[in-house]
Amino acid sequence: MPTDHSHIVKSFDEELARLSDLISRMGGLAETQLEQSIEALQKRDSSLAESAIEHDRKIDVLHAEVDEMAIRLLALRQPMAGDLRHIVTGLKIAPIVERIGDYAKNVAKRAVALNQMPPVKPLFTIPRMGRIVREMTKDVLDAFANNDVEKAHEVWLRDAEIDDMYDSLFRELLTYMMEDPRNITPCTHLLFVARNIERIGDLATNIAELIHYQVEGVILDADRPKTDRASVTVVEPE
Repeated sequence: MPTDHSHIVKSFDEELARLSDLISRMGGLAETQLEQSIEALQKRDSSLAESAIEHDRKIDVLHAEVDEMAIRLLALRQPMAGDLRHIVTGLKIAPIVERIGDYAKNVAKRAVALNQMPPVKPLFTIPRMGRIVREMTKDVLDAFANNDVEKAHEVWLRDAEIDDMYDSLFRELLTYMMEDPRNITPCTHLLFVARNIERIGDLATNIAELIHYQVEGVILDADRPKTDRASVTVVEPE
């Protein structure tokens, strides 16, 4: 016959699962937001970009729910060891996911601006970067839900690929600007788009590092594979 203790443990496990689900829902919205932003850029669809911008409010609401639930669990359950790390990690991951949504929103805003200008030469790197960082975001949040350190580490390693793509695109866009001054404004917008996507990749690796701490109880003892050399050149304004 179940004891009161077993009921308490089951209830606590369900609450932890609920916390993970809220964060997963935040991540799903952020992924959709980025996907719509990139598609709006490719198809020059400002209405789709506006739809992506609207997702930001939903992410903010879920973020508030995560904070409220995590604080309640800390106060009422007084968790220990792994459970405590899980809740604290969730508290740290939620604002990172919210920031991913902010960067995706910035991409959508740039898409709206670019749609008012003549298109520049076709660029294939930005959609590729967007696809990879969406995959990184999904994979790292799956890793959080499943306590999967190996999957989190795979995401952590992929950041170098995004940095290399950003460096290549940075040089390509500078070349377009030097070839024709009329390209300066649209290419500047595209540089900000690429920078926002690159930053989402950085944030995914931040989450991967938190997952390593959550599961292993120690900080990931290695330098992140950072290769982009253009990162200090373009900074997205708040």
